[in-house]
Amino acid sequence: MDEDSFDHLVPCSSAAAESAIRIASAGAIWGLCMGPYEADRNGLKGMAKASHTARLSIKSGTNCGFVAVLFTGARCGLRRYRGQDDWVNGFIAAGVTGAVVAARTGARVIPMASMVSVACGAAEYYRLSR
Repeated sequence: MDEDSFDHLVPCSSAAAESAIRIASAGAIWGLCMGPYEADRNGLKGMAKASHTARLSIKSGTNCGFVAVLFTGARCGLRRYRGQDDWVNGFIAAGVTGAVVAARTGARVIPMASMVSVACGAAEYYRLSR
């Protein structure tokens, strides 16, 4: 493991909570940015527009936080189970996360799991190769 990395010292629950807060906040901000746009496109005005924006912000934040907890928990659990902190953990955790999200949303499971696995695995490989 990398000497500068303290990931192995942080409990999985703390890592999952920290990632949930960061990513849920980003999702909520995304909802706040997209809400007015969608409301205008749907012809909403006044309180209906504000209500739509608030609902979208909450929904986006919750969904992003769910994905972050699932991915971080799976990656951390795999790291502890395998005893290694490498890119394989990122690929497997992303595949599991993509499959769960696809099953939850009704999307096609295999393409979603593959797409998320490749994207997150590549990011994990880049993070560990620096």
